[in-house]
Amino acid sequence: MDDQDLTTAKKRLLQMRKEVIKEVSEASSAAREIAQEGTPDIGDMSSNTYSRDLLLNLSETQRQKLRDIDAALDRLESGVYGVCVRCEETIAPKRMDVRPFSRYCIDCKTEVEKFGE
Repeated sequence: MDDQDLTTAKKRLLQMRKEVIKEVSEASSAAREIAQEGTPDIGDMSSNTYSRDLLLNLSETQRQKLRDIDAALDRLESGVYGVCVRCEETIAPKRMDVRPFSRYCIDCKTEVEKFGE
């Protein structure tokens, strides 16, 4: 990747990070509101519990995405952005366009999903 590509990637990652933080904050606030609502009957309690759990799970998913973005920013700063952490080959530019926080090339990602690591 040239300097322009790296600059563009950094801007995209920082924007994604900002969006994820906003989403996590909104989901956490919504979960707190649901937990604080009075629940007059068992049906409402069940519905509120489900909604709260769904929002908390969404938050954890978004937190993982934030960790992935931060790791990509670290790789960018250390000069290994766009390089597979497993095989150390260059990750396809199209993959990096679609998922700029990718850690693995397609082949390694398939292996990791299949066999774990």
